Amino acid sequence: MRFDYRRMYRLSEHVSRGRFVSCADEAPDFRRRRAQRLAAAAKTTDLFPADSAIGTGSVPSPSICGQGREEDKAPTYPEAAHPEAAHREVTNSETVNREAADCETVNREAADCEAANREATNREGYYARETRITYASIAITLLSWIALSWDTADVLWRRLLQGEFGPTMEQAIFIGIIQGLIYGNFLYQFARLGYLRRRLAHRPPAREELETLYDSDAPSLAVLVPSYKEEVAVVRRTLLSAALQDYPRKRVVLLVDDPPAPRDPADRIALEAMLRLPGEVHSLMDAAAQPFIRARDAFLERGALGCVCARGEAAEIARLYAQAATAVEAIGARYSQTDHADDLFLDIVIQRCAAAHRERARDVLSAGVAAALNRARIEREYRRLAALFSVELTFFERKRFVNLSHEPNKAMNLNSYIGLLGGSWREVPRADGLHLEPAAYVCGSLHVPAADFLITLDADSLLVPEYALVLITEMLRPDNERLAVAQTPYNTIPNPPGRLERIAGATTDIQYLIHQGFTCFNATYWVGANALLRVAALKDIRTSVRERGFEVSVFIQDRTVIEDTESSVDLVAHGWKLFNYPERMAFSATPPDFGSLLIQRRRWANGGVIILPKLLRYLVSSRQGSSKMVEGFFRIHYLGSIAVVNVGLLILFGHSFETSVDSPWLPLTAVPYFILYARDLRYNGYRIGDLMHVYALNLLLIPINLAGVLKSLQQALTGRRTPFGRTPKVSGRTAAPGGYVLAEYALLVYLLIACCADVAASRWASALFVLANALMLAYAIKAFVGLRESWEDLNLGAAALRPVAAPSVSRPGSKLSLRVFPGPGAPKSALLAVPRADK
Repeated sequence: MRFDYRRMYRLSEHVSRGRFVSCADEAPDFRRRRAQRLAAAAKTTDLFPADSAIGTGSVPSPSICGQGREEDKAPTYPEAAHPEAAHREVTNSETVNREAADCETVNREAADCEAANREATNREGYYARETRITYASIAITLLSWIALSWDTADVLWRRLLQGEFGPTMEQAIFIGIIQGLIYGNFLYQFARLGYLRRRLAHRPPAREELETLYDSDAPSLAVLVPSYKEEVAVVRRTLLSAALQDYPRKRVVLLVDDPPAPRDPADRIALEAMLRLPGEVHSLMDAAAQPFIRARDAFLERGALGCVCARGEAAEIARLYAQAATAVEAIGARYSQTDHADDLFLDIVIQRCAAAHRERARDVLSAGVAAALNRARIEREYRRLAALFSVELTFFERKRFVNLSHEPNKAMNLNSYIGLLGGSWREVPRADGLHLEPAAYVCGSLHVPAADFLITLDADSLLVPEYALVLITEMLRPDNERLAVAQTPYNTIPNPPGRLERIAGATTDIQYLIHQGFTCFNATYWVGANALLRVAALKDIRTSVRERGFEVSVFIQDRTVIEDTESSVDLVAHGWKLFNYPERMAFSATPPDFGSLLIQRRRWANGGVIILPKLLRYLVSSRQGSSKMVEGFFRIHYLGSIAVVNVGLLILFGHSFETSVDSPWLPLTAVPYFILYARDLRYNGYRIGDLMHVYALNLLLIPINLAGVLKSLQQALTGRRTPFGRTPKVSGRTAAPGGYVLAEYALLVYLLIACCADVAASRWASALFVLANALMLAYAIKAFVGLRESWEDLNLGAAALRPVAAPSVSRPGSKLSLRVFPGPGAPKSALLAVPRADK
């Protein structure tokens, strides 16, 4: 069974609307048959005169205050012999009409219910079946591990008795590497089991529960979108997906981190376009919101006068929802589909919103005809309509102000704005530059409203419309007062055009399953592409540092380049919890080429070794016993696995395992892992054969991961922070530093030499293993890096070492310039230089 995000959304909509129920609970067949009988009776009796309002399906206007227009009044029957009989005829006609009008809706809902039930049954069957397979896989792996451990320990014991110090140390290192790899094997399988168990137990909240937030003042929400040298089209998609969140009180703030006074004319033009973008989106949303705000105010006036007609209000609300669908489609029509990210944006944001509004219009109209709308429901619908497009969009540039942090990373960009929440501020020019200082409200030039919750959203990410509503509802549950972070780990944007982007995205989608499984064992990590944060929790872990002589508040730690991971440890150490909501509601871009992927994965590999001591202190200080041991089992691996696995693989490739163990149990421990991984790839929409491509990509990433680990060690030893490497999100190809390209070829040569050594020593099994990895790496270099691209990057790297400057513009203070090559058909003069970090 494969994952299809469109089918998943349709199913989740039926579940949230309360349609996913057993037939015994609501008896849809009985309702359908009853409606069909009434419809048949209506066709054979003259209860609906052609000129009657009921026969035409019209409803009273809400502006009549319940009196009804002449054509909306109950039909009369002059041929009736007695008034009582005529009255009974009219009453029966209204009853039959309501049932008949509801017939089509009942049939549609019953069909949707049956489809949702079938889909859910299939999915529950899939999850139950995969759970059994996972249990069997864990059992096989456990037995193989026990047998392998016995064999390797036996070899170690015999060498120790023989007094062979060198071989004994060699065997001990081999055992450590194998045990580390099997540790990751077990962790993946248990995380998979946790994910499956959570999916089986998950029941999305009903729409009625979610929308209670519209009945009163909902908690305030601010969506923060940090941006650095992004393309306007990419950020526009993100801002619109945030602005169209189905939530009553929301603000969207674009945190622009570009240098405020760029010297390059192209950078200046790009910055001006970026600063105009929030205003353009705000104007678009405000124009769409005005009709609904006026309609809400008009209803409140009618309500104050006691002039509310339920059927008339239902018709007006249905018309407004249809208008809202048209408004959303008009917003989507302004943007052309140029890539797969645009396709996803139109699908999960624009089309999903429009379809939901039209479905809501039908439901409200049906409820109005069936006299199922009360005053509270009507008012909620008007409040929701008024909030659909009501959003404030603005931007903020922290680097304009001398006394705010200028550290070149996303964490301090967020921290600078979080520290301003709930205050009034004024700009004060001083000798050293412009300062932002507290001020009374009447004197302030910048007023930052307080917020109860924050959504941090990367500038290349997309959220489904119900993201905020669902997660805030989860936060507000009585047993979640100490829930600091709620998120759905992001999925990659589907249907990418490039091979590398598709395979790198596959690893991201597998990580989604792993992170969901972590929550089952209370080991959730905040994944920074998107998250809902409780402001009170951030204030609880707030610290202060001095930067350039100014005191700066730190809510999200920036000591490492994986700020979300370290902040996760800080939160759990202060008694807060983190939670992954078990649905796919966020998508983010995957680097499309080797140069940009290198920057992202090197950053991911950097910092775990530094954070690990803090995690160990938290685990040791806790007294929760076995539950904390289980949590530590997952958390420790997450921080230390990149260092252990990549160093271990390098040693393993150069060491002949035939001298350490002669047992079939070694490969058997890995077989269940690869089988489950292949099944998960297929479930996420990939091919089973992509398992080999993922393996090849992981080999390609060994030098990059090791570089990230070395930077962590360098920071731990010297105390100097590693500059934050932002992933470029630009069109064209990002060139990779020549040293990294050379490292890939050096690794290939290392594998070939190790293979030749094994062949010379007649270690055929080891030689075959190393040769297979060498071939996989060679394929990865050709498919994911490119031979021509490798040559270009090596030449650029060599040119950068010469005293003559390279023919590209490098920003002062930047340690490394990553050049972006134009796409196919672009002129050669379009070569751009993108600095790795803004200093």
